[in-house]
Parts: sequence; C-alpha cells; structure tokens
Amino acid sequence: MKRLQENCQIKLIAFDLDGTLLDSVPDLTKAIQLTLAELNLPNQQLDSVRGWVGNGARVLVKRALSGNMKAEVPSDLFERAYPIFLKHYAEHLNENSVLYNGVEQTLQALKDADILLACITNKPEQFTLPLLKELGLLELFDRVVCGDTFQHRKPHPMPLLETAKFFNVSPAQAIMVGDSVNDIAAAQAAGFYSICVDYGYHGEDDVSELGADVVISHFSEINQLLQQAA
Repeated sequence: MKRLQENCQIKLIAFDLDGTLLDSVPDLTKAIQLTLAELNLPNQQLDSVRGWVGNGARVLVKRALSGNMKAEVPSDLFERAYPIFLKHYAEHLNENSVLYNGVEQTLQALKDADILLACITNKPEQFTLPLLKELGLLELFDRVVCGDTFQHRKPHPMPLLETAKFFNVSPAQAIMVGDSVNDIAAAQAAGFYSICVDYGYHGEDDVSELGADVVISHFSEINQLLQQAA
C-alpha cells in the first residue's frame, strides 16, 4: 500500500462509473435477461451478471451469451444479440441503478476544492451521458471519457493519458479511482496514483492483489486520503 506523498499537488481525479460510482447491475441484468428471452436462450441471474461487468457492453453480452467469462460465442449470434441488448438497456437505463453511499457528497466536496474531475468508463457514450445526467452527476465532471471515445479503452492507458493531456496535468498529479483490474492496470500504465474500492465489480479477483496504491471500503475515504497528504 502506497500512501499519497505529503504536500502532493493532486490536480485531477478520474473515476470509473459502474462498480465505483454506481451499482448498475440491476438494470444491466434486466437488459441481459430481456435479450436472452428474445433470442430464446437460457436466462442469466443477477449474481452472474455482476461478475461479468467491467469490460464494456460488448464483452458483457458475449459473456451472457456464453454463460462464462471466456465470452466465446459465434459472431453471427453476437451480431444478432448486441443490438437487442442496446435497445433494452436504453429502455431500462436508470430504473434500479443506485449511487454508492457518499458518492455525490464526495464529488461535490472535491469540486468545491477546485480539483478537476473526470469520469473514465468503458461504457458506451450513448448510455454514459444520459445516465450521468439522470443521476445529477454530469455537471460535476469536467470531462467524460467513454468506451468509444478513443481507439483504446481501459486497461490501455490511452483514456487516462489523453485526459491528463487535455487538462495539461502531469500523471504524477492525477488519481484513478476504480473497482477492477482494468482501472488499476490503466492507472499503473499511465503513471496515475491508483485507488481501488473494494465493493465494486472485480469478478473473481482479490482487490488486495490488483496492485492498487490503496484500497478503500467507502467512497468518502478519498477526501480523507487527500486531507492526510495536504
């Protein structure tokens, strides 16, 4: 575990969305179940879907079709299923999704402290922006980067590096907050300090072994870490 250095000048904090800010699994599960039903395929339960989230919508659909993490399915089946999933998820985007405790208050406190805030997610833009708007979070972020914004997605460092470049901020002055190996690997590759929340979607991974600089159990601990380093 690597604490933030004292007197560090953190200027930018980037956040993953699903599993970090928001528990979106109930609505993703509903969209998956409706998709499978439309295709006359076996149903999948919420607990299974929870373990498959984190690599973007396309991989989630492939995992649901195959019933496992390997996500190996015939291309023609996937090409049929994916548009159906997109339709159903758009229709049920924010019915049962909920923000984790302390998210809104902590983001507002960071905003008030003049720290730049970014949301960097692998979720497609067509879902990310409406969802953030409905949740009342969109105006808190200075930049939103989605899974289809750049050529590469997390765990590639490109989304993080391009975000830092956009703000003219050094990676050494930036933090990535996430819940999965994709977030931590991207942070490490980009040179960001990494914070992993232990309540999100990390599948079978042990969050203590993902290599994050620090692991937290409550979102509000981010403010405490910054205060300790001030």
